[in-house]
Amino acid sequence: MTTVTERIFNLNAGPAVLPVAVLEQVQRDLVSLPGVGMSVLEISHRSKPFEAIIGEAEADIRTLAGVPAGYHVLFLGGGASLQFSMVPMNLLPRDGKADYVLTGSWSKKAAKEAQKVGTVQIAATTEPESFARIPQQGELTLDPAAAYAHITTNNTIFGTEWWYDPQTGDVPLVADASSDIFSRPIDVARYGLIYAGAQKNLGPAGVTLVIVREDLLARAPQGLPTMLDYRTHAENKSLYNTPPAFAVYVVGLVVKWMLAEGGLDAMGRRNAQKAKRLYDAIEASGGFYRPHAKPDSRSHMNVTFRLGSDDLEKAFLSEATQAGFAGLKGHRSVGGVRASIYNAFPSEGVDALVSFMREFQRHNG
Repeated sequence: MTTVTERIFNLNAGPAVLPVAVLEQVQRDLVSLPGVGMSVLEISHRSKPFEAIIGEAEADIRTLAGVPAGYHVLFLGGGASLQFSMVPMNLLPRDGKADYVLTGSWSKKAAKEAQKVGTVQIAATTEPESFARIPQQGELTLDPAAAYAHITTNNTIFGTEWWYDPQTGDVPLVADASSDIFSRPIDVARYGLIYAGAQKNLGPAGVTLVIVREDLLARAPQGLPTMLDYRTHAENKSLYNTPPAFAVYVVGLVVKWMLAEGGLDAMGRRNAQKAKRLYDAIEASGGFYRPHAKPDSRSHMNVTFRLGSDDLEKAFLSEATQAGFAGLKGHRSVGGVRASIYNAFPSEGVDALVSFMREFQRHNG
C-alpha cells in the first residue's frame, strides 16, 4: 500500500478539509491525551476530562458565534438528516403548519420529512430555475400562523447561499446551516433553531451541532421518543447517552482554531476573497467555464460550474486529479464541477486551482 505523505488540495464537499494545525494536534494527542494517559477515543463520556472537553467546546462556540443567553448548544448524533425529522417532531403540532423554502435537494428532503408530522407549506421554490438562485424576501409567501419557517442556508449541490436573513415576524426561523456554519458572522438571535452537520466547516462526520432557543423546547409534545426530544439533550448537557466523543473533541479544536484566526469576521473576509478569485476566473473565461448560480446568490463555500461538453468535463476532472486536486466532481444528481472551499481550504489552493483552470482553457479552448 502506498503511503501519501504530501497533502493534496481537498475540495470535497464533505467530509471536507480540516485545518492542518488541528490534524497535527489530533495526531500528537491521539495515543494519550495530555494529563489523561489514554486516547480521547477511549475515555468515558462520564469522566471529568470529557466533561471538560465538551464544556469547553460549548463555551468556545458561544464566544465564537455570540450565542445569546437563553439558547442551548447541543451535540447530537444522526447528522443533519436526523434533524429533518427532529425539528418537526419537536416544533410542529399535528394540526399545525410549517413554512419551507425550497432552494435545493436538501431543503426538499427536509420538507418531505416534515410532511410526515404535519402540514408543510412551500413558502417559495426556485426549482423551476434549476435552483440557480435564492428567492428574495418579496417572493416569500410566509404564514404568520406557521409553527416555524425553515431554510437551508447554503446549497452544496447547486452552489447557492442565502445572503440575507429572511424576515419571518414572530414565526421562529429554523436553519439547516450544515455547509456554511461559522463561515461568516451570524446573528443567532434572528433564529429559533440552527442545526449543522459537522463535516463541512466544524470537524469530522459523526456529530451535529444544534443551537436552539430555550422557549421552543416547551413546544415538544409529551411522549416523544426519548432520544428524539430536544429536552432530553438540553437537560443532560448532550450527555444523556454516549455522544460522538472523538468528533466533539475535534469540533472543539476547530472552534479554537477559528478563534485564534480572528473569529467569524476574519473567516468571512477570507472566504469572500477566496470565492471572488474563483468566480472572477470563471467570468473571465469568456464562457469556457459557465457558473450555475446567479451572481446575487453565489455560495462562498461551493462554487459550481459546467464546461462545454461532458467529454471536456471528464478531461478537466481527470487532469485536475493528476494535478493534485481532489473532490472536484459535481454531485451525481447534477454533474459538472464543484469546488468546495470551506474555512480550512487554503488561499494558495484557490490560486493553484485558478492557475490550473487557465492552463486547461489555454490547451482546450
